[in-house]
Amino acid sequence: MYRALSWLAVRTRTDADNAAALVRLAAAHPLGVVRSDDGAAYAIRVDDRTMTDEELQSNEVTAVVSTVAAHATVRALMVDAQRRAADAAEVVMAGRDIGTVVLPSAPVKIFLTASVGARVARRRAQLERAGVPGDVHLLSAEIEERDRLDRERAVSPLVPAADAHVLDSSDLTAQEVVERICAVAGAAGYGR
Repeated sequence: MYRALSWLAVRTRTDADNAAALVRLAAAHPLGVVRSDDGAAYAIRVDDRTMTDEELQSNEVTAVVSTVAAHATVRALMVDAQRRAADAAEVVMAGRDIGTVVLPSAPVKIFLTASVGARVARRRAQLERAGVPGDVHLLSAEIEERDRLDRERAVSPLVPAADAHVLDSSDLTAQEVVERICAVAGAAGYGR
């Protein structure tokens, strides 16, 4: 959802440092989480537009998302919307403050992490699939800076919840990550 608002800010040339303008932008263009027609997945919507992964993960969005997400008023809007989505149905939710702020009483919390090197390799592969070249040094600097900004922000900093299961995915395949998360959920009484 922060990426969707960041996409809107980039598209409308709204200053990412201007919290009031971002709140007005979110009010003018409702953001939400919607379930797919088959009920199997969720998507982020802006107005009546379902956002694509390419739009949400673009370099322009990545460059401003930490700035957009640092504003307390923006975070309050997003937390409210995320909680409404979780109240509507059982969900698996990903985000940098889900277990600590959005859903602190969630029965299963996973703090998924990976080394900068592993994340750079994954981001570079993602960019290459989209036909965009990715410079390793630039990607590394961007990832490290985003992490620093998110760890040091005053509101909802990036930290694992005290009761989260920390999972380092640096040397794991996506399937192995899924299997480990399912094992944690299964041990907590939640099946596949």
